[in-house]
Amino acid sequence: MTTLTTPAPGIRPAPAPDIRLVVLDMAGTTVADGGLVERAFDSAARALGVEPGSPEHAEKLAHVRATMGESKISVFRHLFGDEERAHRANTAFEEAYGALVADGLVAPVPGAHEAVEELVADGRTVVLTTGFARVTQDALLAALGWRDLVPVTLCPADAGGRGRPYPDMVLEAFLRTKAADATAQVAVVGDTSYDVLSGLRAGAGLVAGVRTGAHDARTLCAAGADHVLDSVADLPALLRGAD
Repeated sequence: MTTLTTPAPGIRPAPAPDIRLVVLDMAGTTVADGGLVERAFDSAARALGVEPGSPEHAEKLAHVRATMGESKISVFRHLFGDEERAHRANTAFEEAYGALVADGLVAPVPGAHEAVEELVADGRTVVLTTGFARVTQDALLAALGWRDLVPVTLCPADAGGRGRPYPDMVLEAFLRTKAADATAQVAVVGDTSYDVLSGLRAGAGLVAGVRTGAHDARTLCAAGADHVLDSVADLPALLRGAD
């Protein structure tokens, strides 16, 4: 059974059956990173003089957890105020995360690679998106052997810099691929409420959450997800059922 939870009926119209473009998040949705975001945040916090175990660290870590899926530079702007400190923190974060990736500490979510292949075999175009910087996204793609898996990968800088929960990356995928005639033919899938919000704001025809990452089913439904799946591996069957 793919669909575990749905919001109350009547919140959204039935999704368009002709989904042509699928926009998938990476960390937590297609990529299992085992909490590397929090480990990299520790490095960023230390770079700004915030020691793990301190009340300030706990407060900032709580914000990081609550805003999983958001552009990381946006998170650091909120946490550290001025632009210079935010960029210092972001650079430390990206370097730490990249080192953890290079150490082999990431893997595909089970069935994710196969799900992408099934979606493509069904005639759909797939785009991978992230809240990380391009250098980190490229490191993830290289570590997983996914450089040629999809035709387009996007980070916030590729779509004006705002990232999620804004709809910009979804709309950039729509414009760049030309795979769909309208955003109602787009499906957006991610593990956080920010993924869900970005899909809704873009007018996606189907917005789904997955339970393999940061946020639970209740949080994803509260954000407005049409479906919550055990895993992205369940997505091809869900979309075939909508066709």
